[in-house]
Amino acid sequence: MSAAPAERPAAGASGPSPAANALVRMTGSGTPEEHIHTVEGPRPTAGKDGVLVAVEAAGVSFAEVQMLQHLHPFPPRFPFVPGYDLVGRIVEVGPGVTGWKTGDRVAAMPRQGAWQRFVALPAKTLTAVPGELDAAVAVALVANGVTAYQMLHRRTRLRPGQSVLVHGASGGVGALLTQLAVHHGLRVIATASAAKHDAVRRLGAEPLDYRTPGLADQLRALAPGGVDAVFDHIGGRGLDVGWAMLARGGTLVSFDSSVAGFRPGQWFRPHVPALRRTATRFVARHLGLTRGRRMSMYYVKPGPGFSADYTELCRLAVEGVLTPRIAGRHSLEHTARAVRALLDGTSIGKHVLTP
Repeated sequence: MSAAPAERPAAGASGPSPAANALVRMTGSGTPEEHIHTVEGPRPTAGKDGVLVAVEAAGVSFAEVQMLQHLHPFPPRFPFVPGYDLVGRIVEVGPGVTGWKTGDRVAAMPRQGAWQRFVALPAKTLTAVPGELDAAVAVALVANGVTAYQMLHRRTRLRPGQSVLVHGASGGVGALLTQLAVHHGLRVIATASAAKHDAVRRLGAEPLDYRTPGLADQLRALAPGGVDAVFDHIGGRGLDVGWAMLARGGTLVSFDSSVAGFRPGQWFRPHVPALRRTATRFVARHLGLTRGRRMSMYYVKPGPGFSADYTELCRLAVEGVLTPRIAGRHSLEHTARAVRALLDGTSIGKHVLTP
């Protein structure tokens, strides 16, 4: 999924030629305005056991923000084409491919390379997308949706009537996780900035401001006996507060780490606290010192379970159970604006690129 040679600035309002590909390059560590550029190059072709997909929507996530700041735990080398996930239609099928044909609507999570008009992908990485789903909604269910679903249903053993704490309930993952938890019959206490509390209430959760100094006391007032699960994307010392709030037998799931306050280039340092705490509590649990509580780290990855869970999420979306909030739809030429919105922290929901 590397860019083809002979790249040039993307065409203007007249659009590119049918043989051209538009792609977004991240060229270095710094600001989106300085290091995110849209260019044109030759359209790729489907290789052996692969397909070529015309992208309808590609997601923008905090993973790309971390990559831009060189603070992602697995940073690609600059320059590269970012883009964790996409939805589109197959326009070319390569030799050796079975089960897929031209015109099929598919989703994929290549982890990088999705920010293009055309993307060549291995056929084995694809999963089907219902035709009636809006493309932005469908792509919001790929990395974000599967992350939320698997954390709730595969990393915990929660029963209706139990309680959970969801950090960042207004974000792309948090909002879907909150909706899934409410649908599962769970009581949801959720953190978000005060300006987003009404949106969190509409999801069915009880909001708290994560910046409040007395957050732990507020949590204890709402759930004196603790909560049965905590889903944390902040990391650091906040993991200790979440751990202390767990009821007996509860689960703390760490699925990301805030990079606020770290210098660009300290690529793994934001994630060390979660790794250290997970290892320490694993040992303590097996020594019988955690009252049955456990902590795990989660990282979404493709595979058979991914496809099955994505199919279930699409069903819930078609039925109206899940309503992913789309914070903005942007052309490839305005990708830097989408990344800037995430950096500024004013968004509710998912930003999506529509090539």
